[in-house]
Amino acid sequence: MRALFFAISAMIAQPAAAQQPQPPSAAAVPQMPDGPITAAEARKTATDLAQVLEENYVFPDVAKRYAAMLRANAASGAYDSIGSSKALAMRLTLDLRAVSTDAHLRVGTRTPGPRAQNASAPQQPRFPWKPIEDERWLAPGIAYIRFNVFPGDPDTVAAVKQFMVDHASAKVIIFDNRTHHGGGLAEMNAMFPYLFAKPTTLVTMDTRASVQRDEEPFVRKVPGPAGVVRREHYVEPSTTEKKLFKAKVFVLTSGATASAAEHMTLALKRTHRATIIGEPTAGAGHYGGEMPVGDKFRAFVPVGRTFDPDTGKDWEGTGLDPDVSVPAADALTEALVRSGLSRADAERINATVKPSGSMERRIPRRIAASN
Repeated sequence: MRALFFAISAMIAQPAAAQQPQPPSAAAVPQMPDGPITAAEARKTATDLAQVLEENYVFPDVAKRYAAMLRANAASGAYDSIGSSKALAMRLTLDLRAVSTDAHLRVGTRTPGPRAQNASAPQQPRFPWKPIEDERWLAPGIAYIRFNVFPGDPDTVAAVKQFMVDHASAKVIIFDNRTHHGGGLAEMNAMFPYLFAKPTTLVTMDTRASVQRDEEPFVRKVPGPAGVVRREHYVEPSTTEKKLFKAKVFVLTSGATASAAEHMTLALKRTHRATIIGEPTAGAGHYGGEMPVGDKFRAFVPVGRTFDPDTGKDWEGTGLDPDVSVPAADALTEALVRSGLSRADAERINATVKPSGSMERRIPRRIAASN
């Protein structure tokens, strides 16, 4: 079974109260299959989804509220006249977020085919973004790399490790997460050993005990509440390359910085290993995977949460605040100035860096997370 993912889709809908869902960009995500849906199929889809959420969603009490709403709507015929599978998927997503907003939870359609052997084994999502969009020396001693996603494939993990090795002489390293949508832990596990001089606990993760999980490197089980598997993400220092232990580290963030990018940002912030510069992040703190719902639908179901072990707080719905608050477009300039460059040189270099993705927030930010 595959590891759980922290991916956030480019298809983020507004909460139901806004009644203005943002459709996915055709250039950003594959088009979902569409087709007619009968009233009976719509009712069964809603009740099947209710069961999937009850069994797997990160918070059992919220899962019961989701399920109760879905079953009540199905029984009342609320979905009978929708007629289109795409429209039903969007309506179900909006209805769920009206009960409790979760930036990862969403329903989509899928091509009919064999069902997964176990619905509680989340499947790896498909990512449409180039993982590493830019990497280079910005100035003598200042290394830079920009991420769009952490897909966890061997090539990307090897590329991250090679970047760390090739730039081991850097006095400053800048991780640009402003267009980083999410992914898994593998890329972090490739970079963190070069940054930490001693073994360090990074963050803590709670997963529903009913959900099957892969064992992952640099993740260990610790005691947790009943019904939950609690794990710590930690780092062991590199024994071969140690020059970056003393390097200054900056992480650039925006309102589009989401999910695994937020996990990475929190790990470096709470350990005081990096200075975070930019805007508050997206607020997508729950991880999970895609699960089949009947033969025509799928849902990305959050099955766990990542949180700060010092405070017990996560960032779902609120995002992570930067250490240095500046507009996202100016974050690199600020990092370069703090690296010792003149503002004129920093602005000149910033003008040469052109992220292709949006740095605008796509998830409404709440003052405090509520479930």
